[in-house]
Amino acid sequence: MDEELLELQRQFEFAQQVKSSVRLSDRNVVELVQKLQELRVIDFDLLHTVTGKEYITQEQLKNEIATEISKLGRVSVIDLADTIGVDLYHVEKQAQDVVLSDPGLMLVQGEIISQSYWDSIAEEINERLQECSQISVAELAGQLQVGSDLVQSVLEPRLGTLVKARLEGGQLYTPAYVARVTAMVRGASRGIFVPSNLSALWAPLQQLVQEMNGSSGVAVENAFFQSIFNRLLKEEEMLGSLRAGTHWTPSVFAVAQKECVDSFFSQNSYIPYETMQKLGISQAVQFLQYHVASLIFISLYFFSRYPDGKPLSAAFIHSSMIEMLDSTTEDAIEQNSWIDSLSVLPASFTSQDANKILLLCPSVQSAQKAEKALILAESYVISSGFIKGIYDQIEKEAEAFSIQASTASLIDHPSKSSESQESIPANTDKGSKKKKGKSASMKTATVETVPDDEEEARPKSKRNQKKGRDSSSSQKLDAKAGGKKESVKAQEGNNFIPPDGWVMKKIVDSVPEFEDEGTSEKNPDSILKHLADLMRPMLINSLKERRKKIFTENADRMKRLMDDLQKKLDESFLNMQLYEKALELFEDDQSTSAVLHRHLLKTTAATIADTLLHDLDILNKLKNGIEVGDSKAQDPVLLESSERKALAKNLNGSLSRKALALVEALEGKRVDAFMTTFRDLAEESGLVLKKLDKKLERTLLHAYRKDLISQVSTESDPVALLAKVVSLLYIKAHNKALQAPGRAIAAAISHLKDKLDESTYKTLTDYQTATVTLLTLMSASTGEEHDCSADRILSKRELLESQMPVLRSLVLGDSQPQQS
Repeated sequence: MDEELLELQRQFEFAQQVKSSVRLSDRNVVELVQKLQELRVIDFDLLHTVTGKEYITQEQLKNEIATEISKLGRVSVIDLADTIGVDLYHVEKQAQDVVLSDPGLMLVQGEIISQSYWDSIAEEINERLQECSQISVAELAGQLQVGSDLVQSVLEPRLGTLVKARLEGGQLYTPAYVARVTAMVRGASRGIFVPSNLSALWAPLQQLVQEMNGSSGVAVENAFFQSIFNRLLKEEEMLGSLRAGTHWTPSVFAVAQKECVDSFFSQNSYIPYETMQKLGISQAVQFLQYHVASLIFISLYFFSRYPDGKPLSAAFIHSSMIEMLDSTTEDAIEQNSWIDSLSVLPASFTSQDANKILLLCPSVQSAQKAEKALILAESYVISSGFIKGIYDQIEKEAEAFSIQASTASLIDHPSKSSESQESIPANTDKGSKKKKGKSASMKTATVETVPDDEEEARPKSKRNQKKGRDSSSSQKLDAKAGGKKESVKAQEGNNFIPPDGWVMKKIVDSVPEFEDEGTSEKNPDSILKHLADLMRPMLINSLKERRKKIFTENADRMKRLMDDLQKKLDESFLNMQLYEKALELFEDDQSTSAVLHRHLLKTTAATIADTLLHDLDILNKLKNGIEVGDSKAQDPVLLESSERKALAKNLNGSLSRKALALVEALEGKRVDAFMTTFRDLAEESGLVLKKLDKKLERTLLHAYRKDLISQVSTESDPVALLAKVVSLLYIKAHNKALQAPGRAIAAAISHLKDKLDESTYKTLTDYQTATVTLLTLMSASTGEEHDCSADRILSKRELLESQMPVLRSLVLGDSQPQQS
């Protein structure tokens, strides 16, 4: 078998050496290779070269890549593709396999680098370090055209072997250079005797190193100095404490600091935190003000050294200071006096500190438990007896203040009394005597006759009817005020309660020592403000109880007042409606109508408006706890315009607005406007005004006519008689109760021309002409002509008196006016 193989080898070698006379073309060779691949004779991949004239296997490509790497140490993949002549895609693919199969290789940014290359680079770096002492990693990376991180990762395992240097902060330093800088750091650190920030120390060292290295030197990072400092501290070449990495406190300062604190505390029995912070005892030096962390640190420090001490917000104290303050406050409490603890404590103590010490005093604790003393404004201890003495004095003055404030806000207008006015103008004393009979008759008519709408609303029971009439006004008033009761009470209470400023002023009057504390606007935390806040609620309760007592006493009087007012308005308002109807006869005569409207507003309307305003003012005063003297119920109230406005303004809310509207209407020119505002005010006050119906009108006219007939029969004044006769004629002719002033009598007589016969009308006109003549003579009688005028006046008056029986016969005799 072996011989056969050897024979075949010889024949194959001979065939190869024999030159063929027939050559295959490139195309034939390609087709032959493809055929062999199809027949699986060639069962491995073949790669074309860039020229396309050669085939190369993948294994051969790997071998050639490995050969190039071993020869150069660092080769680019692109350069490999050009050198081998194979497409870049296949070279990159095989290069990755080569790198993965060999741990000594790395593929970085399209380059394959071997460890032998880095070893040679490390040797070169070591040689450069011997010349310049330091090299920047960034500089090396720039020269090698790789990243700084890659250079640093490559150099770290070679430090101390191939590279005799120290890597710190991106810099390579030789051992000699590190030793020199270490000596500089050691010397600078040992020269510090007070707490310092190491960052401030590194700056001058950097400048010194820069000057030492010259212009070619590289700046040293703070981290390099810090690492050297930390190593020295660990080796105990420097004594002290390092906090937060940069705050260095040398041990010599700590010893001096401890001695200062012990000396101050032993001499004064306290030490302020501010003093301790100046000595450097704080959680952080940069916090110049008090900080929670620093207080905790200081408290722990003192508790460890002085277990009997107490920590405060601004200082640390010994228990002896509590005993000293306790004896002082105990004396003040026993003497029913007061004390400001800050006055006996050091000036550096705050009010919060004083409060904490007071709460630790046994005498204060027992006094508070027994309610013998109070702590106010954090630092003041005031005995209860002292507070009671001030309060009793202020309480009396507060009552006077409340009464004065009530009187000032609700002006008591003096009511005016005068004789009753007659319904007929140009009244005389004799005519006024008939007012009582007239009023009685009208009142009787009012009681006997009830309007239809009120008859339906009235209860059928006599007992209920009486009860409803007596209490209707007060019930309706309470119902009106129900929704506003709380707010009105609160507002009224605030009006009559002394303000804080008044209370503080009275406290200063009692205790002049508090004057330096100032008012609440200047010092809201002053003892005056706290005392005022303590006493003012007590004053409020006292004044409220007093007002409640007075209000209870005034409740019955308020009810009687409302009932009396209701009765007075029942009569007077019906008369007003009766007189208003007579104004309809003069709507065509505007001038006369205006005179009659103004006359009725100034007489009857003014009387009932003054009565209502006066009684509402009294009711308001009684509600506010103001004592009001009793006035005669039968005397009418007459007010001036300014007094009416003042009374209206003193009322509350909508009642005041409607009262002002009533006053304005009273000074106007129309009776209907007055009637509207009067009804609104009465309704707001809880009063019920009766409406004049036909039945009531007939009753009132009958009583009014009867009263006028009585007056005409007894009238002795010839001037006053004319007005009464004209009023009677209007009742007979128009069934209207006319209220006319003297200057409107002529117009009133002219409106009767169609209702009277010619002789009656002539008698009236002649009598009216003679009356005017008499009044003209009386007003013109002055000076030297007085005697002559008196005779003429007497003659004219006698003439009128002689005609009085004829005038009376017009309304009392057989002759009657013609009816339309």
